[in-house]
Amino acid sequence: MEDIKSIITDLERRMDGAIQNLKHSLAGLRTGRVSTALLEPIRVEAYGDMMPINQLGTVTSPDPKMLVVQVWDRALAKDVEKAIMNAGLGLNPITEGQVIRVPIPDLSEQRRKELGKKASEYGESAKVSVRNVRRDVMDDLKKAEKGKEISEDELHSHSDEVQKITDKYIKKVEETVADKTKDIMSI
Repeated sequence: MEDIKSIITDLERRMDGAIQNLKHSLAGLRTGRVSTALLEPIRVEAYGDMMPINQLGTVTSPDPKMLVVQVWDRALAKDVEKAIMNAGLGLNPITEGQVIRVPIPDLSEQRRKELGKKASEYGESAKVSVRNVRRDVMDDLKKAEKGKEISEDELHSHSDEVQKITDKYIKKVEETVADKTKDIMSI
């Protein structure tokens, strides 16, 4: 069996990936500042596939309360507009030919709470990812123990180490979500 250091390195690399995905997802949640990342999670049905908006046009933020999507294919403008409206972000785009203007309304208290819940959902998803990585590594360790590659004592010590790392990453997820929620609620 590969040595435990490489297993731990791979474990941490995969858990870091879960944290990065969480941060990317949270970047799409709006705080007081408009970001083009707000539209990144939105998928549009185009050319027989579900595609992200940034592959169908240019997304810019000309001012703090407006996003503009310059769709490259005029035929897709209505599809992009509909995808933005149906994304659950509370946005009402205005289409002018190939240009879609997305005015960003001020956040109400209720909308902030909804965004806080969405951040928590993203956090739960990240925790599940971290736990799945732990499960995979634990399965590998148990197989190694059954195959007599490591002893039962080594299994227990490695399991403890894997759990400590998992706990550390779960805490990172919780802190990241708490920071984003605080950011959303303080607007």
